[in-house]
Amino acid sequence: MIKKIMLFAIAIVFASCSTRQPVVRTTKPMPTKKPVAITKPVTTKKPETTQQNNPSNQNSEILEATTRVKVTTAMVLEYIAQYKETAKGNMKQYGIPSSIILGQGILESGAGTGPLSTLANNHFGIKCHKEWTGPSVRYDDDEAQECFRKYEKAAESYKDHSLFLTGRPRYSGLFELDKGDYKKWAKGLKDAGYATDPKYPEKLIGIIERYQLDQYDAEVLGTPFVPINTKEQLSVNSSVYQVSQGDTLYSISKKFNITVDDLKKKNSIQDNAISIGQNLIIK
Repeated sequence: MIKKIMLFAIAIVFASCSTRQPVVRTTKPMPTKKPVAITKPVTTKKPETTQQNNPSNQNSEILEATTRVKVTTAMVLEYIAQYKETAKGNMKQYGIPSSIILGQGILESGAGTGPLSTLANNHFGIKCHKEWTGPSVRYDDDEAQECFRKYEKAAESYKDHSLFLTGRPRYSGLFELDKGDYKKWAKGLKDAGYATDPKYPEKLIGIIERYQLDQYDAEVLGTPFVPINTKEQLSVNSSVYQVSQGDTLYSISKKFNITVDDLKKKNSIQDNAISIGQNLIIK
């Protein structure tokens, strides 16, 4: 009888041990599943988006007047294409060279990207002054929170710029100048007090010559346009290519079906040296 009881007890102990073993085994895979996180792809995608935004910021130029902004050559050419007819129309009506109007618009507004142009359609940095009764915005310039005029459309800013110059006696001397002489107009604006920047005339003349804005003066005046030979002369009709890593004059010439000699001539290049980010005229 005692033997039967002992055998029965041993059987119970053996059965209980065998039932516990699967429990121990089933808990082992659980910690191995937790480290397999699905959040890894999310963290690897973020750097990719920031890298894609970098190249567009590298190939740029700085426009500095009322604001300091970086713009690409393509952005300036697009701005010229958008407002050249407005500038020519204002030249016909008010006698201000369209090259001066466009040049000031590019410089003062950062080719339409500066805060005053985006917030108030003010492309020339014109302040309110006493006679202004229209809407306005506050912006830090020579002093904190100065009053600047606000327009519903950019075309209104262009018209008000012309009225601003024609309606003030201190600018009257400008209208005695040759309408085809943008250099004297640029210097005259500074002498009349339009801008406090001592380099304002040089900046304005540089933009006019780089983008051949005086061609629109010639169109209005009906005179032949004679472009000035500058190293980086561009126009709204130009096709521009920005040099990337690995580019050569030969590879660029093949890409756009142009000879190396023509490419060098269009860009006043003496040797075969080009640099990354350089703008090349290809048309």
